[in-house]
Amino acid sequence: MLFSISFAIFIAQSCAVKKYIPEGALLYTGATIEVNADSLVENPSDLKTELETILRPEPNSKFLGLRPGLHYYYKVQQEKPGFLNKWLYKQFGEEPVYQSDVKPYEIEDILVNKLENNGFFYSLATSSFTEDQEAKEAAITYTVQVPTPYKIETYQIDSVPSPLYEALKASVAESNFKKDIRFDLKAMKLERERLDAMLKRKGYYNFNSDFLIFEADSNRYDNKRIDLFLKLKAEVPQKAIIPYRLERVTIYPDYDLTKDSKISDDERYNNKTYIQDSVFFKPEHLDPFITLKEGQLYSPVTSKNTARRLSSIGAYKFVNIQYKETDSLAENGLGLLEANIYLSPLNKRAIRAELRAVTKSNNFAGPALVLTYSNRNLFKGGETLNISTKAGYETQIASGNQAGLSSLELGLEGELIFPRVISPFKISADFFEYSIPKTITSLGFDYLNRSKLYTLLSANTLFGYVWDANRFVTHKVNPISVYYTRLSNTTPEFQKILDDNPFLQRSFDQEFISGLTYSFTYNGLVDAGKTHNFYANFTFDIAGNSVSLLGKEKEPGTPKEFLGLEYAQYAKADIDLRYHFNFGKEQTVATRLFAGYGLAYGNSDVLPFTKQYYSGGPYSVRAFRIRSLGPGTYNEQGTEEGAFFDQTGNIRLEANIEYRFPIFGFFKGAVFTDAGNIWNSEENPALPGGKFSGDFLSELGMGAGVGLRVDVQGFVIRLDLAAPFHDPAQPKGQRFDFEADEPILNFAIGYPF
Repeated sequence: MLFSISFAIFIAQSCAVKKYIPEGALLYTGATIEVNADSLVENPSDLKTELETILRPEPNSKFLGLRPGLHYYYKVQQEKPGFLNKWLYKQFGEEPVYQSDVKPYEIEDILVNKLENNGFFYSLATSSFTEDQEAKEAAITYTVQVPTPYKIETYQIDSVPSPLYEALKASVAESNFKKDIRFDLKAMKLERERLDAMLKRKGYYNFNSDFLIFEADSNRYDNKRIDLFLKLKAEVPQKAIIPYRLERVTIYPDYDLTKDSKISDDERYNNKTYIQDSVFFKPEHLDPFITLKEGQLYSPVTSKNTARRLSSIGAYKFVNIQYKETDSLAENGLGLLEANIYLSPLNKRAIRAELRAVTKSNNFAGPALVLTYSNRNLFKGGETLNISTKAGYETQIASGNQAGLSSLELGLEGELIFPRVISPFKISADFFEYSIPKTITSLGFDYLNRSKLYTLLSANTLFGYVWDANRFVTHKVNPISVYYTRLSNTTPEFQKILDDNPFLQRSFDQEFISGLTYSFTYNGLVDAGKTHNFYANFTFDIAGNSVSLLGKEKEPGTPKEFLGLEYAQYAKADIDLRYHFNFGKEQTVATRLFAGYGLAYGNSDVLPFTKQYYSGGPYSVRAFRIRSLGPGTYNEQGTEEGAFFDQTGNIRLEANIEYRFPIFGFFKGAVFTDAGNIWNSEENPALPGGKFSGDFLSELGMGAGVGLRVDVQGFVIRLDLAAPFHDPAQPKGQRFDFEADEPILNFAIGYPF
């Protein structure tokens, strides 16, 4: 207690800045506004809030009534400020703002100008200082006299030639400028920009919002009413007031600045011209991505849509659309444009190497190497072939009977991506307006050998589609998703584990999984500049229903088989919700809520092992090692089984909150808290305490920690150090215990959520 009081006194003394203020100067503490508004002025409190945003300068910030930023400024002015004071000043320091820095007359003019821009003509502003010589502080009060505002009586077009008049007329009728709307200069600027965007979409290639002006006339009224006229500026170029259409669309699928510009090979396809040395990209496959058409009116929206769709193919480094005016005019007086689309390809072949550091439950750790070979535009239709090989080795850092356990994993996967829909049914290209779906096919094989335990062979194949519905929404559906697993070379020790744990045995028995998966993602995090960001992902996985129609029982009362293999039948659904609150300078409060449930039915009484949930690890509850938390209150201590298999369940709940802040340069920091666990719907005798119940909140594993991240242009290397403070594996009454002396270090790539 004595230490706390002394520390508080130290802080108070260190932040007392009065003694540092120069003789004759007063520290500026801020401004207030008094609004004396006419009785007809609506919402004067909102007007006051708006006026307060333009007050300058800002006074020095305060924290708990103190000014630490100002204190550190004065400290570094001393002859020997010391390293700590220099560092604190760099992080929090502020230069002092004195009374002499305030320019009252300038602010008064700005306040009056702001009011007049909002229709409050003939407003007045005055100011007066309040000085406290004892405290060496000064504040200022601005008083504004706000009369009744001018309001719009009519809004109409005046002196605009045809065909521009007809184009504007319908849009002006839909404007928010209606009768009784207050005069607002900012709203008029927005109206000009709205009209300009509308005209651009109608082909007015050379138009500019600055060509439009507003004139307000109050001569007909004596009650502060105005007629608002939309006019065209004088001497606007003729080419700005006529629409343009595309006379010619030319595409260069293999554009390279270093090549000879005199390319002789050209081909007409679907009323477009394709120019390439040889067939680099087949026109029939490239054409659906191009929404520009000869004869259509110019539109920046169509141009942007074409550029975005072409960029999504994955074969091009740059997409550049340029327009060129022709000297001639169309018969109907329209201007003519040539659209040239220059497409610069990426390197056809690429090899990517990725070295991973892997940590697993029960102290399994080791390196993993992934090599990926990519071949772009494989069949001259934008296809991408990815072939990946994986090799990983893990060993258990332990002692006693758990020492010497290791794991070797080898994998090979081939993925072929078509930037179009491959389907037995014909689907119109216009059906997907925002982007064209990609068809993804893959085939993979994995070999996993856990020494002294077992060997697991697996194969998988997938056929599906992924597409963006808009900038934020992505759909992914896999109508064909097949997995095959085979457990072999089991040791007597592991066989005993299976014999004692029927749930685990049954999860491995289901060798064949055939089903459908669907994923919906809303990603509002792409707007990182916004204060509030939302993310939502919903995933649905169902398997075994179609196969069950062909399945047969080998013996009465036994699970059905397909092609001699026992198949799984289940449904599984996940939801992942995230919210980011961005404030200050690169500061974010990030939150996440995850819930998942898997239901085995029909031919299965337990989810396949590869489809079960786990908790803990760098993307989960970071105070617990990956796959080591739960299910429920299960405690693996004192058992040999914990060394042999991961802890899984068919129910998962997690919640996370993290405060992220900059440190310096590429280094970012974080403070976080995680909570979560997994459960089983039914009690598993081999994992006592794992059944889900109404007391699940008391069974959450909870932890807190700090993180260091190196963020280089979006590539993030993350180190999170966390310790549990609520361990559900402990007996009731002993679960809350902050184990700061036994932290878990998580290494990962990318942010956790």
